[in-house]
Amino acid sequence: MNRIRIGMMGFGRVGRQVFRLALDDDRYEVVAVSDIGRPEILHHLLVKSMGSRLPVRLESNYLVSRHGMPGDGALRKTRLLPADKPAEIPWDVFGADLVIDTTARFRSADALVPHLDNGARRVILSTLPEGEIDRVVLYGVNQERIDREDRIVSAGSASTTATALALKVLTGAGAIEHATMTSVHAYTSDQILQDYAGPDYRRSRSGATNIIPNDTPAPHWVERLMPGVAGKLSGFALNVPVQAGSLLDLTVAFADADITVETVNGLFLAAAAAEPELIAATGDPIVSSDVKGCSQSILVDLKGTLKAGSKLVKVLAWHESLGHARRILDLAALYAGLDAGPAREAA
Repeated sequence: MNRIRIGMMGFGRVGRQVFRLALDDDRYEVVAVSDIGRPEILHHLLVKSMGSRLPVRLESNYLVSRHGMPGDGALRKTRLLPADKPAEIPWDVFGADLVIDTTARFRSADALVPHLDNGARRVILSTLPEGEIDRVVLYGVNQERIDREDRIVSAGSASTTATALALKVLTGAGAIEHATMTSVHAYTSDQILQDYAGPDYRRSRSGATNIIPNDTPAPHWVERLMPGVAGKLSGFALNVPVQAGSLLDLTVAFADADITVETVNGLFLAAAAAEPELIAATGDPIVSSDVKGCSQSILVDLKGTLKAGSKLVKVLAWHESLGHARRILDLAALYAGLDAGPAREAA
């Protein structure tokens, strides 16, 4: 399969992680990055946040690197573009096969269509959408449903994928009557450091010094994409003053009162063995900083599994944005393989 030529809009934490992962994988080539930041600062943040030995240098408005598998000495050049809106970027000039939009600013179909109009075959949104798009894909849960005709696609979010994967595993323990999730989430770049009046009362408070209760769309999307839990899931989020490393606190009420902690942990250990790229499990007494660099979508904390009463089981599963960045690229490769294969016959 030819290399997947990627255009990127947004070069924040997730965008830089996508770039770093693509740099080490010969299936991908990032041909252009759009961000309003100064090129020298974008390069500085890339190198400092992704590791000081990252073999990328800045030449004029290009990130220059040696890309891919050992022995491949070819230099790759990624153009940095100071564009602010999708309509401003001529993706066809750079031969981009698809665009990964990590800005979280453009989340509707109407806002993302200009990427397609300007030459991209497909757009993958790094967050959940606003309104209807062609497909929302939680990798590891519903990726088998993708279609070659999908043009505007969401890769979900780290917390949504973590919740869906955990519930998928837990359905192996028996029928679920209800579940509630709390996403204990590291603070994000759109939060403020000092109290400052914004459109929302709670998010007007300092993200560096407060635990901030927040809404989350994760239950809505998990119920929509996993019909077996429709009408059974509720939840909210807590943004906490931690830079990286988030935690899913999931409590499930089973119909069967015979579920044990050993049964639940055994299911996650089996799932981690079957899909090690997606799920990991540990019996170590880890904390949030230990999750940095985790490329799985969930790292189940086996010490945190707790049975409360006869039917309730609590599960703790860690995750960080690197796992979500990995799933975005996995999804890009999945669509590229679909595009390269034979057309599906109409049902």
